[in-house]
Amino acid sequence: MKLISWNVNGLRACLGKGFMDYFSAQQADFFCLQETKMQKGQADFEPEGYLQHWNSAEKKGYSGTAILAKHQPLSVAYGIGIEEHDHEGRVITLEYKDFYLVTVYTPNSQRELARLDYRMVWEEAFLAYLKSLDEKKPVIVCGDMNVAHKEIDLKNPKTNTRNAGFTQEERDRMTALLDNGFVDTFRLLHPDEKDRYSWWSYMMKSRERNIGWRIDYFLVSSRIAPNVRLADIHDQIMGSDHCPVILELEGLEV
Repeated sequence: MKLISWNVNGLRACLGKGFMDYFSAQQADFFCLQETKMQKGQADFEPEGYLQHWNSAEKKGYSGTAILAKHQPLSVAYGIGIEEHDHEGRVITLEYKDFYLVTVYTPNSQRELARLDYRMVWEEAFLAYLKSLDEKKPVIVCGDMNVAHKEIDLKNPKTNTRNAGFTQEERDRMTALLDNGFVDTFRLLHPDEKDRYSWWSYMMKSRERNIGWRIDYFLVSSRIAPNVRLADIHDQIMGSDHCPVILELEGLEV
């Protein structure tokens, strides 16, 4: 089973930058998108063989998630069931026989950490949501989680310690998530690999110089970590300021 997650930073723009070439070549079972910045139907986008699940923000051209799935889910949920958090299209959950699949676009703490306080409230609620799912069956959660967890996960940790995405508060919330029974699949298979990133600023030729951050993840419930066969970053794929991340699992039924 192959899963891909990609913050496309505007799907309509990404469609004009080779998205379908990559999508078609991969033939993933699940293709999870973040920051779609559109409502379903705003683009000519009907990939054959896939069911489409969209959670768009109420604010036009902002945030939004989607999952394209080859397999019919048992159930679908949009958001996390809390009014305060469910207006920005940030979460979709598909239920299958052996697992839940969750895609998430975690709120950015923004410049001068203007939204850090909200981010902390969100993190607590999202962790509680994942734990409630995990009590029923294993969870696969993927997306742009807007945090570089460890110093190895970004090029310049020392100069970013109070910048959004690398504050101690945000890193501690990722630690708490992992401490509650989840595994970072990339670090499971690549514990010490450096200079592997999934996001680069558009400024100062950051991507060409590989001055990046690893903020896009596949996490799994620890009890299905042995099912992980591949976890990688497709950092050669262009079309967004993020690149796709990939997970392959075996032994799970849809």
